[in-house]
Amino acid sequence: MSVRRLAPDEVQPASFAFTADNLAWAQQTIAKYPAERKASAVIPLLWRAQEQHAYWLPKAAIEYIADMLDMPYIRVFEVATFYTMFQLQPVGKKAHIQVCGTTPCMLRGAEALIKVCKSRIHHEPFHLSEDGDFSWEEVECAGACVNAPMIQVFSDTYEDLTPASLEKILDAFARGETPTPGPQNGRHGAEPEGGALTLRDLPFNAAGTVVAEKPKAAPAAQPIEAGPSAEALALAAKEEAEIKAKLATLAADATPEQKADAVGTRPQGLASARSGASDKLQRIKGIGPVNEGKLHALGIFHFDQIAAWTREEIRWVGTYLAFPGRIDREEWTAQAKSLAAGGPSAKE
Repeated sequence: MSVRRLAPDEVQPASFAFTADNLAWAQQTIAKYPAERKASAVIPLLWRAQEQHAYWLPKAAIEYIADMLDMPYIRVFEVATFYTMFQLQPVGKKAHIQVCGTTPCMLRGAEALIKVCKSRIHHEPFHLSEDGDFSWEEVECAGACVNAPMIQVFSDTYEDLTPASLEKILDAFARGETPTPGPQNGRHGAEPEGGALTLRDLPFNAAGTVVAEKPKAAPAAQPIEAGPSAEALALAAKEEAEIKAKLATLAADATPEQKADAVGTRPQGLASARSGASDKLQRIKGIGPVNEGKLHALGIFHFDQIAAWTREEIRWVGTYLAFPGRIDREEWTAQAKSLAAGGPSAKE
């Protein structure tokens, strides 16, 4: 591990203090621990300070947190300099790119991603781009090996990358947008490339032996054309910015429902699926098992419900699921209309 030092004095701020919301959050976090063990809150408090201070930790912030926790300065400096999740130098205003260079990512093309960072940002890590908007570094395993290669930008990860898709992500950040985190090659979670395959897809006899390969049905029609319109992308970007500004006015501990209620209208749900059988919402590109479960909890069981969402309901659901704008970018309502009419899905 390289030596980690604090930024030079000329870039250090004279002081640091939590905002009112962050201070309230910090006090609640400290209260989770016995008084004699409040030093246990040091890592979450350092992380919140880093988020507040343009995603890097100045000396003043480290000392401020040490005072809050009644810890010697040196003990908090030890934590901040040990964990590489803490940035001790100024990072890009729009994005700090952490490229995983551990074996799985290296074998899947991490070196090509590093070349993009060198050409787009700076030839050396831990240096700002000329406009100050970007910086980069190589890190050890970030925990997404099955989706290698990947990067982390602040709190989000972007996986299944190629040099071309990384270029698009950098372009989006440069425009002031926040690209949709997660896999960038169309798959969901960590399912196999080409779609999910489980033992439930195979026929078994009473002894538990596969008796025959399940035949694949021919598609009834051509799949939906992938890719939202320019209008849909522009609308998604506009609404993301509006929602982000609105959410910034809420309390730090606002619930997903409170955040969604602040920007839209909750869609009318059903008490249960019609005829006791829900549609397989995962046929919609962008809906995986987790989001399908959340939609069921909202009383959304059928394609025609999603197809009928209004603009206010789209804003509510997108915010509740923590990805405003994604419903438009992935065209959930258009897919749902096609599926409700008996058409194919974008996954087929």
